[in-house]
Amino acid sequence: MSATKAGAAPAAAGRSLGSRLSEWVSGGLVRVFLIVVGLFWLVPTVGLLLASLRTPQDMAADGWWTVFTEPSQLTFGAYETLLENDDITGSLLNTVYITVPATVLVVVIGSLAGYAFAWMEFPGRDWWFLAVVGLLVVPVQVALIPIAELFGKLGVFGSLTGVVLFHVGFGLPFAVFLLRNFFAEIPRELLEAARLDGAGELRLFVRVVMPLAGPAIAALGIFQFLWVWNDMLVALIFTDSGSQPITVALQTQVRQFGNNIDVLAPGAFISMVVPLVVFFAFQRQFVSGVMAGAVK
Repeated sequence: MSATKAGAAPAAAGRSLGSRLSEWVSGGLVRVFLIVVGLFWLVPTVGLLLASLRTPQDMAADGWWTVFTEPSQLTFGAYETLLENDDITGSLLNTVYITVPATVLVVVIGSLAGYAFAWMEFPGRDWWFLAVVGLLVVPVQVALIPIAELFGKLGVFGSLTGVVLFHVGFGLPFAVFLLRNFFAEIPRELLEAARLDGAGELRLFVRVVMPLAGPAIAALGIFQFLWVWNDMLVALIFTDSGSQPITVALQTQVRQFGNNIDVLAPGAFISMVVPLVVFFAFQRQFVSGVMAGAVK
């Protein structure tokens, strides 16, 4: 027994500093720290939620944290006021009309193009892919005025169609880059076996490639959804009063009605909570898609 203890002591003493730090980092203290950081990160969301459940008089009198000592302040009156505001409710629908098509089109077109760049042979394939990658570095601000003039000539400026087309155009380079790299990691033997069974390119894409690409497509869909839903710059330029999304509508409310907090607070919370719900609903697929290809 004494010999065993004597042998264990030198082994523990001989462990590297990195090994001991790694063991300490994986301990319960760090988990507690990360939980505290996460709770602090959620404070603005919780504060906005509680503020949206208070009356304008209560919000003018003191901070939202007083609801913990006076829970009688909580009311759904602000949300009733929000539902009676046609500008806000209409902008929420416009946000959905913009975000859903822009996300679906980017995923569908990006998947087809990514498969083509990964597994189909055509003239200038590598050069075309380099051109797509080069588009990733083009800032959105550079293209605003030229595309606004183009959309004006096409008659889609100020409409939902113009905003969707803009988001699709700027979302595709990243989509093609991400999915092409993911598709390229699929074993060639699997595709060759499907071709020997008589599968054409379209059937191969639908039946073999797409089921394997679920995590990557989920990650891309979340990225695109969050970008389009939270966008205000593009919507501020390419929409009019009848097609503006929730971000522009809230900004307009701030400019026109500085004290209209009973509409701003619940509207801002709904605008923020929808992306959070989407992210947490697809969190596993998102992590799997981001990590896809990191290890073999």
